[in-house]
Amino acid sequence: MNILVYDSQEKISRAAGNYIASIVTSKPNAVLGLATGSTPLLTYKAMIELYESGIVDYSKVKTFNLDEYCNLDVNDKNSYYTFMHENLFNHINIPEENINFLDGNSKNPEQECLDYEAKIENAGGIDIQLLGIGSNGHIAFNEPQDFFPRISHVVALKESTINDNSRFFNSIEEVPTHAITMGIGTIMRAKKIVIIALGEKKANAIKQLVCGEVNPHCPASVLQFHSDVTLLLDKEAASLL
Repeated sequence: MNILVYDSQEKISRAAGNYIASIVTSKPNAVLGLATGSTPLLTYKAMIELYESGIVDYSKVKTFNLDEYCNLDVNDKNSYYTFMHENLFNHINIPEENINFLDGNSKNPEQECLDYEAKIENAGGIDIQLLGIGSNGHIAFNEPQDFFPRISHVVALKESTINDNSRFFNSIEEVPTHAITMGIGTIMRAKKIVIIALGEKKANAIKQLVCGEVNPHCPASVLQFHSDVTLLLDKEAASLL
């Protein structure tokens, strides 16, 4: 596990953007696993700047997003589909047909999850997976529980996650209570994983990830078993290491 500590979010985001760019430069048809939320925003800005500078070409890249809310219109400002288009896809030259999301409004979520797993496999697997980490140790929407979910699935969100995400909505009552997400097994099959963690609120989760017991009650701890994980941390997130 490679642990890098920076003194600003801007430096972290540029490092993450450069890392992803290096993957795409060496493999133009790379498959990227992408995350949403406030954590990767500056990383996506860095990716856009690299594209606008002519350094990176995304025209052959495929992407798979980690998760999506259930029962939320994709055109809602808080859907992850809208988030990704507004903050990345609308600003780079990736073809729309190469962009993949789980459908949180699927009438058959179990089949939707199986189909998503098959799409990832048919694309050759994810070359690099970008992750954030929740204050309770969740990755994607894999919440603390008694087992590590193997494949994509629907999950009921914990109160702490709903509270964390309520800042994006007008009220906590508007936050969806369920999401559809890649499973832990899906994430672990990515060839490379990069995690960004910012702030003291994430320090305990990072400590558990790095040196705690591997336990599904801290889902991120399973990444100790992955062969190629890079942590990009600010000093606050790294304060308990």
